[in-house]
Amino acid sequence: MNQKNNYNEKDLEKSGTGSLFGFDTGKLPLPPMLMVSRIKEIFSTGGKYNKGKIKAELDINEDNWFFLCHFKNDPVMPGCLGLDGMWQIVGFYLTWLGGKGRGRALGVGDVKFKGQIRPYHKKITYNIDIKRVINKNNKYMVWADGTVTTDKQKTIYFAKNLQVGLFDNLTYDFGGDPALDAF
Repeated sequence: MNQKNNYNEKDLEKSGTGSLFGFDTGKLPLPPMLMVSRIKEIFSTGGKYNKGKIKAELDINEDNWFFLCHFKNDPVMPGCLGLDGMWQIVGFYLTWLGGKGRGRALGVGDVKFKGQIRPYHKKITYNIDIKRVINKNNKYMVWADGTVTTDKQKTIYFAKNLQVGLFDNLTYDFGGDPALDAF
């Protein structure tokens, strides 16, 4: 595995195609749904709970797709995309640890939005503190807390107990019986 402590945008896009950590691992979404431009640091120790920490960034500009439709003459990044960015980073962490399977967001305990991301921002920073990692028979789950901070140094999103898992038994039935979906 090509494990390092920081990743650029090309690396993250390789994660989305399966060419970074392998095709049987969790993958990040591809652009434009990828809500991370780079991972500045990722460690399995440290952070608030000494279980791991991640610092990542997303470049912001007025051409971001979500500003074109959310909202007309009042552009703002949807808060759910910032939350999804945190889930993406936490899922990446599980794959970075060596977990196999398809990643899925499982929930969040508490979310608060205390500001907004506008086209005049240049970047946002995600800070993730890993709380707990479970690895049972190569089935991974993680809980983490996270924040989103603007380039104006204002923390505006707060999430507690972000949950992500990797699953090896997920199938997509391509329009057949929805009961066949394992999750």
